[in-house]
Amino acid sequence: MALLLRIIIIALIIYILYKGVRYLTDPKRKLDEAYEKGDYYFYDDVKNVRKNFFISYKGALFEGEKYLGTTENAFEVVSIFVFVHDPMKLQGFTKEDFLFLEKEILMNYPNAKINWKNPIEQLMKE
Repeated sequence: MALLLRIIIIALIIYILYKGVRYLTDPKRKLDEAYEKGDYYFYDDVKNVRKNFFISYKGALFEGEKYLGTTENAFEVVSIFVFVHDPMKLQGFTKEDFLFLEKEILMNYPNAKINWKNPIEQLMKE
């Protein structure tokens, strides 16, 4: 009986440590934390084209829709539509901020054409 209790306690400790490590390394939690702090964080599952990516930057949360297409040699993400969840959070953003975000997106998707949705689209045309 004592041996069984020890095994159960050890298994419980291992399980708690495992859950703790999973919580600390969870990218979705890191995105939420960066959004609250107003920091930069890029959250994406590059291998899954169906999942949108999220970017936290200067207190605003951007979402990017990826679309698969053909390039010269393979199927790649060729088009990305990026929009902000709360346009009111864009106050204080400059064109350079959006160029920085484009550069970061193109690091993961070099063959993609980035399209911004309003109101960002109007600023990028100028």
